[in-house]
Amino acid sequence: MDTEIEALARKVIETYAAKGLTVATAESCTGGLIAGALTEIAGSSAVVDRGFVTYSNDAKMDLLGVAPAIIRSHGAVSEQTARAMAWGALSHAPVDCAVAVTGVAGPGGGTAEKPVGLVHFGGARHGKATIAEHHVFDGDRAAVRRATVVNALGIFLRLAG
Repeated sequence: MDTEIEALARKVIETYAAKGLTVATAESCTGGLIAGALTEIAGSSAVVDRGFVTYSNDAKMDLLGVAPAIIRSHGAVSEQTARAMAWGALSHAPVDCAVAVTGVAGPGGGTAEKPVGLVHFGGARHGKATIAEHHVFDGDRAAVRRATVVNALGIFLRLAG
């Protein structure tokens, strides 16, 4: 595993384990890479409950309860969908925190409004304000997905605070 990702994942696991908190992921463009990074760390079973890979719109609706109207109105790659995915993961898993990602990893699929590299993030924790942000990452598909994992792990750390 990439050393930066490993260090961040280790910090997430240690921080959450020390606080007795648990997590779930809701992933589209990363296809499970965030959950994979977390579960690479020994002791992760005390923290990671589950990961939802919701690559299709149907999966977002079926597994996370994202309202069809949100996807129709805003698209799968949107702040609204990322927020709904995060809260959907939180409501479909017995966890304290969830991070969701949805984006255009490329190389194709981008538009003027939603270019390749655009990723929306949602972070949810019971009793806390939702984190919602987006970034346009440079590079090829692997670089966009890597940057997404790094940022998502950072959001987990912010949610723990």
